[in-house]
Amino acid sequence: MKQYVLLFLFLLTTIITLGQQRPLSPQAEISVLTIGPGDNLNDAFGHNGFRIKDNQLGLDVVYGYGEYDFDTPNFYLKFAQGKLNYLISKHSFSQFYKTYQYYDRTIEEQVLNLSTSEKQQLYDYLVTNYKPENRKYLYDFFYDNCATKIRDVAKITTDNAIVFSTPKDYTPQTFRQLIHEHVGLNSWGSFGIDMALGSVIDRKATPYEQMFLPKYIHDFFEETKTDHSENFVKKSTTIYKKKKPNNSANFILSPLMIMSLVAVLILFVTYSDKKHKRRSTWLDVAIFGLTGLLGILMLFLWFGTNHSATAQNYNMLWAFPLNLFMIGQLLKPKVKTWFKSYLKFLIIMFFLLTLHWIIGVQVFAIALIPLLMALFVRYIYILKYFNRA
Repeated sequence: MKQYVLLFLFLLTTIITLGQQRPLSPQAEISVLTIGPGDNLNDAFGHNGFRIKDNQLGLDVVYGYGEYDFDTPNFYLKFAQGKLNYLISKHSFSQFYKTYQYYDRTIEEQVLNLSTSEKQQLYDYLVTNYKPENRKYLYDFFYDNCATKIRDVAKITTDNAIVFSTPKDYTPQTFRQLIHEHVGLNSWGSFGIDMALGSVIDRKATPYEQMFLPKYIHDFFEETKTDHSENFVKKSTTIYKKKKPNNSANFILSPLMIMSLVAVLILFVTYSDKKHKRRSTWLDVAIFGLTGLLGILMLFLWFGTNHSATAQNYNMLWAFPLNLFMIGQLLKPKVKTWFKSYLKFLIIMFFLLTLHWIIGVQVFAIALIPLLMALFVRYIYILKYFNRA
């Protein structure tokens, strides 16, 4: 009987020992890693992670908050609806380093000025967060992403004993301006973002909110103090520097050039129609069909998803959802009187859109300028044509 009791106690002790997290040594270091932008839209904003390094334990791992599970049921639908859970990740530092070295992305490291207990608290938090039942979190591009998680975990695990200060070169900017810093004004990534995201991102981001971008995590942490007025960052180094310059944009294939070509086509056909006193029905059907479909998509992003940034999208002043249902009128030689009023309404919407742009309610994609001018001219021509009919 005694041997069974001893065996039971031995097994219980083993289970408890295995279940406990080995404490970090006093020489352990915890640092914030900031990864520079990549060449593709999905990595254009960079990345952040926590590095836990303890030579005595043979530990050197990186935790990040930017992974997602492609095996999630209805992955693409949940992604579109803003209901996709992201995951905390864990990789060996050597694997992490080789990956970003291969993709030629700068890696900057900031060793944090933490006490032994604070290091342990932060590490235990990450270990607990990485457990299968805790790994998922509902991602939000502006308010809950791989960068804001670093900021929030740092505050939580130091019992809010850090005070963020603005960098010396800090400039107040809107969320959209901060995005344009990374994707430019005349790129397809910028064009898609400016089409899909609404006026809610045209307000000024507070200094604290600017830390939704990894670059600003690095910049703000550099100026952050502890409640004892000590620097929160003990040491900063660049452990890998990007070697190749960023790919230069091809203006010929840029949104501004493509939209300008489309605008020229619309204006040329309109001029030809006016000259020959006719109306190219195929062009009007294409315009109303595409603008109507775009409007319905924006309406879905606004009201049918959980994305906070797609609300109040005034691109619908030109990409009007009801246009899709007006195609039947365009196919008739003579339209109803109410349709002429509808055309006047669309023309007025262009003036309202311009006003929104001028006073800063919403900034629209720069590539839209030639297209909007061409659509404005075309709508006026259609109205005059039907008034003569």
